[in-house]
Amino acid sequence: MHLLSATWQNLHKVGTLSTTCGGGVSKTPFKSFNLGFHVGDNQDHVSKNRSLLTKHLPKPAVWLNQVHSSDVVIVDEHFDSNKLHNADALYTQLLNQPLAIMTADCLPVLLVSDDEKEVAAIHGGWRGLEQGIIKNTLECFSSKYENINAWLGPAIGPTQFEVGAEVLELFQKRSSSFIQAFTPQANGKYLADIYGIARTLLTQQGVKSITGGDYCTVSQSDLFFSYRRDGQTGRMASLIWRK
Repeated sequence: MHLLSATWQNLHKVGTLSTTCGGGVSKTPFKSFNLGFHVGDNQDHVSKNRSLLTKHLPKPAVWLNQVHSSDVVIVDEHFDSNKLHNADALYTQLLNQPLAIMTADCLPVLLVSDDEKEVAAIHGGWRGLEQGIIKNTLECFSSKYENINAWLGPAIGPTQFEVGAEVLELFQKRSSSFIQAFTPQANGKYLADIYGIARTLLTQQGVKSITGGDYCTVSQSDLFFSYRRDGQTGRMASLIWRK
């Protein structure tokens, strides 16, 4: 099992993991460490994979039913762990409670305050990013935004993410700064840099420490599931928790 982690410096009281596609029990086309129950995989295989993941965590993670929204769930002492919430980000101050976001091309964003007392995990599809998922998650923090660290996990790379002009237009309505994240193509479409979009959104909110954005789920088929590349496929997870 090959596990990645956030590239933060001097943050020792927070744990992070980002899974890759190998090391599990799922069969083709979910080979092999698929963590998503919703993709058509054998449910027992997914349960086994999640059990394997939990061995690397202080306790079982909180998962979401991700719906490409801008909604955030706060995980506190009143949180109902038996309910699967429809949302696309999680925030907590609880100790040893992993927060999990699933992706297979969309952008996972992990956040932690400088004092390491607040953490969050975001599922950043382009729709959620455009609708304000990053801003809504940051608003859960009591820390000043300049004291929050962001890590951009594995997502579709800037040479692989082709979108229509309508996507560019939506972001341009928010700010002209986004034009630099879109490269025009001969067919009238654009290559979108989802990492660049997220960096712009985070910077606009005052976040200064932004790392990651070094992978491409489409082209690095040895490491990652990719919905755009394969269609029916598995899901990775990116997780964060306070130690």
